[in-house]
Amino acid sequence: MRARTKARKRALDVLFEAEARGEDALAVLEERQRTADAPPVSDYAALLVEGVTQRRERIDQLLTEHSEGWSVPRMPAVDRTLLRIGVFELLWVDEIDDPVAITEAVELARSLSTDDSPRFVNGVLGRISDVAGHLRPGLAPIPAALVPAEALDPSDVRED
Repeated sequence: MRARTKARKRALDVLFEAEARGEDALAVLEERQRTADAPPVSDYAALLVEGVTQRRERIDQLLTEHSEGWSVPRMPAVDRTLLRIGVFELLWVDEIDDPVAITEAVELARSLSTDDSPRFVNGVLGRISDVAGHLRPGLAPIPAALVPAEALDPSDVRED
């Protein structure tokens, strides 16, 4: 498993755990970062958790607008968390190409959620990607210097 895939999976674990326990995701992240016996939290996983947490209200608004008949609370928890990570990458992480962000979310849905989840995640993220060009100008992207090098692979880099 590649570094960025591991980072997404770890971010999913932290965000899912925080929501299931009703705790602040940043507190769970901090706890996981200082726990020696837990799997390590990479810089990119931490960036994802922090970004999703800071922008959760806007992300959930976009998910509601583009999920065609699904409210965010009604979505399966794993799908909801994967979608939040995917939207964050699509709109705020300039160095990750949209198809890569979508494919990674779909693959995690395929291995961790229901049989219908990959298609659902692909559809929602695809619709958001279609309008991302209109959404991005009003959003402040994560500066490239803050995206850890281990999270990138030449095939990830956006060329637009």
